[in-house]
Order: sequence, then structure tokens, then C-alpha cells
Amino acid sequence: MLLRPIIIRISLLLLVWGCGRSDKPVSDDKPESKPPNVIREDKLPKDILKRHPDTDRLPPILHSNRFDMPVPLPYPVNTSGAEDSPFILPDGKTLYFFFTPDVRVPPNKQLFDEVTGIWVCHREGNSWTVPVRVRLQDPGKLALDGAVCIQEDEMWFASAREGYTGVNMFTAHCIQGQWMDPQYVGDRLMKEIQIGEVHIHQNDLYFHSPRKGGLGDYDIWMTSRKGNTWSDPVLLQSVNSPAMDGYPFVSSDGNELWFTRTHRGTPAIFRSVKIKGQWDEPELIVSQFAGEPTLDNAGNLYFVHHFYENNVMIEADLYVAYKKSNSIQ
Repeated sequence: MLLRPIIIRISLLLLVWGCGRSDKPVSDDKPESKPPNVIREDKLPKDILKRHPDTDRLPPILHSNRFDMPVPLPYPVNTSGAEDSPFILPDGKTLYFFFTPDVRVPPNKQLFDEVTGIWVCHREGNSWTVPVRVRLQDPGKLALDGAVCIQEDEMWFASAREGYTGVNMFTAHCIQGQWMDPQYVGDRLMKEIQIGEVHIHQNDLYFHSPRKGGLGDYDIWMTSRKGNTWSDPVLLQSVNSPAMDGYPFVSSDGNELWFTRTHRGTPAIFRSVKIKGQWDEPELIVSQFAGEPTLDNAGNLYFVHHFYENNVMIEADLYVAYKKSNSIQ
């Protein structure tokens, strides 16, 4: 399976904010047609205590002087469950993420907990609003959704859902303030090109894959969209290594590629800069159980940090490393 299991990857508010954009109109759908918003905290296991930086045995390690030290996002974003796979919109005001209340629960049971899936919250001043569930499946049908990336009114996401084998990528579009009309991306991408998790930048789709022709494990590739067709994939040779390289994110200007690489046995975040049309040698930014980077246009770095104890993952939180105002690119 190219996409790792979602368990490891690791509403009224949504109507007001639309699909992460405050200029979207409110949907005209009748209120009774919308599923109720379930409270995440009601599903958290009683035997898992919230982990904090002061008790973290393996905290993130910052290797760059461009950022302040990483800190976890405050409640109500992070809980004692697993907040994972973040995606921040360019303005830094809307954050999508994957959530499951208990990482010990297998995916076939997560399907029925009413809370595992994609959530969204919004920054208001220095705080964040209560997250709201983003539902991308028809009522009465089962799905595990996650791994969001968004470009304007187009969302890409991973999903294990009825009618499909394994985990596949889908797209949805923002219509009248709601993400709607999920569509399978097609066999060209899933079976021929063999995409894993993706980032869409203009018409270029960056993705990781263990497909043949790489350097080993997952590697980062790119395919380009022209109309309804996708080009043959190109290996980004200069950013890949024999280790795992995946979960790409490209800055809005297209000049920075951020990704996750295995470093000294755990996930770490690397950054490559495009110089004269070529990706430069990647530099280590944050190590030790840090992964899936996403940045706003101010250059603030958001990522997931997994808490491990005795080689067992306990929970996951979303962290941010704010860019220093006097930092040099």
C-alpha cells in the first residue's frame, strides 16, 4: 500500500468560515441535512494522559536559526488523542488536520467512532477556535479520510472508503462554502504513476512513492497536469536519499520544497531551495519524531510530533516553529 495506514499518520463554524476562506458564502443547505458535530473530547480514552514538552523524553530538536523553538499548538487544537498530518492555508488562519482519539484502536474500528477523520480550526488573534469535523463522505457510508492538501478551491485527500480497495487519493471542491463532490483521482495516478501522499502546486503534483527508479524506500517525484492528463513522473533526484523521503510540501512561490526524511532512526524535516531551476542539497531543520511540514506565507513552520515511550507511540500533537522576524532566507 503506497499510503501509510491513517492510524500511523500520523457544523456551524464551518458554515461561517466556508472551506477555510472567510470570503465564501454560507451554504444554502437545510440545517437538518447536515450531520451533527461530535465533540472530540467525548471519545478520548480515559487511560491516556496528555503529554507535554516538559515530560517529553524525545522532544523535537531544532537545527535552524531561522526559527524560534518549536512549541505545541494550544488546546483546543491538541488533545490527549492524535492530531496529525497538518495543512495550514497560506494566510496562516486556517488549519486542517487528521485526528483519531486513540492510536491503539485499529482502523476498522476507527470507522465507527464518529470522530476519526479530517478536522479544521481557525486562528483568531493568538488563539484557535474549536475544531470542526470536515465530512467528505455521503451520510450512512463509511470512510477514513486524512492527508489533506489544498490549493484555492481544490482539496486533495487520502481515504479508505466503501467501494474502493485500500487507501486512495481523492479530490473535492469548495462549492458554496462546503467541500463537496469527492472524486477518485483515477487509475492513471493511483495504479500507473503510483502516487502516495501529495502536494499540489499550480499544475505540478509532488508525491512520494516506492515506485521503481527511485533511490530506495519512499522517494519524492513530480507529475504535471495538462487538461485531464498527467505526465510521466520525474524523480527529484537531488532531494532524495536511500532513506525514506516523503510527505512533500511546496511553498506558495514554488521555491522551497519541505519534506520528511528518516534521520538517525526517526522522522525529521528537511528543506530544499530551488536555485536556477534546480533543487539544492536539502538541509536538516527539525529532527526527532518531527514530520509532515506545512508553512504559511509568513514562513511559520507547522508539523506533527509523535510522543514515543518505550518504543510505543502514545499520542501526537501539532507543533509550530515561528519564523524569526530577522531571519535570513
